[in-house]
Amino acid sequence: MNAKQLERLCSSKILVTGAAGFIGSNLCETLLDIGSTVVGLDNFATGHQKNIDSLLKNSKFTFIEADIRNLDDCHRACNTVDFVLHQAALGSVPRSINDPITTNDVNVGGFLNMLVASRDAGVKRFIYAASSSTYGDSEALPKIEEKIGKPLSPYAITKYVNELYADNFKKTYNLDTVGLRYFNVFGRKQDPNGAYAAVIPKFVMQFMKYESPVINGDGLFSRDFTYIDNVIQMNLLAMVSDQPEALNNVYNTAFGERTTLNELTILLKEYLSVYDSAIANVDIKYGPERKGDIPHSLASVDKAKKLLGYSPKFDIKSGLKEAVKWYWKHLK
Repeated sequence: MNAKQLERLCSSKILVTGAAGFIGSNLCETLLDIGSTVVGLDNFATGHQKNIDSLLKNSKFTFIEADIRNLDDCHRACNTVDFVLHQAALGSVPRSINDPITTNDVNVGGFLNMLVASRDAGVKRFIYAASSSTYGDSEALPKIEEKIGKPLSPYAITKYVNELYADNFKKTYNLDTVGLRYFNVFGRKQDPNGAYAAVIPKFVMQFMKYESPVINGDGLFSRDFTYIDNVIQMNLLAMVSDQPEALNNVYNTAFGERTTLNELTILLKEYLSVYDSAIANVDIKYGPERKGDIPHSLASVDKAKKLLGYSPKFDIKSGLKEAVKWYWKHLK
């Protein structure tokens, strides 16, 4: 970002939905460090109070405990806001398979409420968390934004519907939007607990307890694991981009390299063993494949580089080292 763009953020009021969650709380923290005025919204369905406790001490941060499924709550949160960073959602493919109705209510109904509230408030730009799950059964690698397949889970369907609604709100109401297709984001504050915990924090916690992580399948499925700071960079760029052609688009938000689950566990054991050498001796177990999982995920980030000026700083190894250091400090 240049000085003019940074100044724009300093003078802006920004709403972050899902503010008590992993990505949302990191976004709030970065924006407050920049000097922005930030409104956070969360209902604590999956977020945690501890993620925002330090933020509440900042006079430029306002927190609203509310639910995006309530349109009045969305209107209240969007009042006098310049930008919306919409992170609130029910993630997890398995969760959506077990309970498609609630996933749809939050991810589609709640998303539509936020679009309507943003439109009514005259928000300048609506940036939202899209998903790599939208690529569905497409086997093409790397994943290019304009080529998707059929969704493989209710969760993937909801995230694709988000993109369709965003496109329609630009055409119908002239609301500028930017969708960021997140690819397996990881990093500080990501919750290692619960039935739907993401693989990296879950495995880290298990290794720290000398428990054997269970890989679904043979471990050859691969992912474009993306460190949180790369995701933060994309959200900031999506707000300040001056190129008209950059708006009303969707972008892969990733690093652009893939790592198998077998390779991931090797790296985690190596980095955790720096703190506790006994972790190197923990075995890995294998279980059945999960329904709805995409076998391989690798993003092309050329579009984001060209139109947004994206330049990811953290590959899987540097990101994992940072994440492991954070988990060891805060969870041991």
